[in-house]
Amino acid sequence: MTNSVDAKTLKAWLSDGKELALFDVREVGPYSEGHPFFAVPLHYSRLELDVERLAPAKSVRMVVFDGGRDGLAATAARRLEALGYTGVHVLVGGTPAWQAAGFTLFEGVNVPSKAFGEVIEIERHTPRITADDLVAMQARGENMVIVDGRTWTEYQNFNIPGGISLPNGELALRIDRLAPDKATKIVVNCAGRTRSIIGAQTLIDFGVANPVVALENGTQGWWLKGLKVEKGADRKAPEATDDAGALAAKREKAAAHAARHMVSRLSPADVLALARDRTRSTFLLDVREATEYAAGHIEGFGHAPGGQLQQATDQWVGVRNARIILADGDRIRAPMVAAWLRQLGHVADVMADDAPARQMFAASGIAAQRKPSFAAEKIRLAEISPSELAAGLATRAMEAIDLRSSAEFRNGRIAGSRWSIRPRLARDVTDSAKTLALITDDPNVARIAALDLREAGVGDVRVLAGGMGGWKAAGQPVETGGDVPSDRERIDFVFHTLGRNEGNLDAARAYIAWEVGLVDQLDAQERGSFKL
Repeated sequence: MTNSVDAKTLKAWLSDGKELALFDVREVGPYSEGHPFFAVPLHYSRLELDVERLAPAKSVRMVVFDGGRDGLAATAARRLEALGYTGVHVLVGGTPAWQAAGFTLFEGVNVPSKAFGEVIEIERHTPRITADDLVAMQARGENMVIVDGRTWTEYQNFNIPGGISLPNGELALRIDRLAPDKATKIVVNCAGRTRSIIGAQTLIDFGVANPVVALENGTQGWWLKGLKVEKGADRKAPEATDDAGALAAKREKAAAHAARHMVSRLSPADVLALARDRTRSTFLLDVREATEYAAGHIEGFGHAPGGQLQQATDQWVGVRNARIILADGDRIRAPMVAAWLRQLGHVADVMADDAPARQMFAASGIAAQRKPSFAAEKIRLAEISPSELAAGLATRAMEAIDLRSSAEFRNGRIAGSRWSIRPRLARDVTDSAKTLALITDDPNVARIAALDLREAGVGDVRVLAGGMGGWKAAGQPVETGGDVPSDRERIDFVFHTLGRNEGNLDAARAYIAWEVGLVDQLDAQERGSFKL
């Protein structure tokens, strides 16, 4: 039998200093509508595919919860125990019980990182300017540069006119190439507030000689002033200098800053010993850009771009009080990111990414040890061809359920198919005696969904060969139009301040109010988790 835990006990566990994986197993829609501050999303639709990345130690103390009504957490707990997790608990009563105990449910996603940014601005007095200030500076032709601290993809979607892409994790390494004149004012922006604040404060903490400010409210504030954004811009900051003296000076500054925040530099031998300890949760992450990581990295280190790791830590780290060890190729980016993670309340250290370290890890077998034990491909699921599915739907001998995102389904689907998602899948099958074809571009999603279908008595479950790409390549028709599924059914979609990035001014105002208001929602435990 799975253990249970009540809300008050769980609240105490969050402060006892021991490892704890607190997982909300609902989909991202319900998750974004309200969850405990430290909860990490582990969507049931991908549970077996993601959990071992988020919680690598099978003995970790773990609590799963849902919305308190549908028994999803109990089902998820059973799946987790089947994977070998030994410390699984279910939160009795789910989110309603948490709220009834007097604890806050937080809207939105990446809440700890967002709240942290607001606390940083308050406590560190990060300098800022408004959109009106920036327009006036541009009109005067001031010596300045606008730095967009988001990802390249986000930047290309829209940006402040004249802005240049330089993700926050790259700032310390590359800002001198973008602003070599120390009199140049650096303006850091993002879409909202957090990365503007953290990016500006990163440069200040690193000790750049330039004046640095955050653009208050980012593109949201820009829109609210009736200003236009650019779309499809392709301006990137120059790559890092190869001057040995300049790099050495940066390493010294980064190391000093990291040391102030208790970041240690670990040897490869020490890190290997930690990674082999299966009783503790250790996350090995490379914080460089994707192209650098793809060109070569230390075996066993996953990829987490530094700026995004600060912004959305819960996408990579699912265990509170776990050990996080970062690497890069320059000993500048990882120490700066680790210092932020320490201030966020994590245990983060660094390891040099050099030739001896790579050789030691390559010979260690650590990469193979860290591969997930759950292999979805071992779940046998026959394929069905596009022509077979078309014929089966025409004669109503088959059913077809689309497991892609609801947004993809709306954009183009197979006529006669229906959208569903794993938590609702068994409910949505109308005739368990029929052949059921699952449509997805990730066969592993279909394979784990088949576990639930077979338990529900669906005997013949197949997957469409090649997914929608195979269907289109076979010349089969694609249906479009209509708001299906309905918004109410779209539990895989975040409606929280929907439209804020499309110029919806009401949504932009709501988003800014949400970010600013997070600090006032924090209780002493939650605020105390930040180590400034």
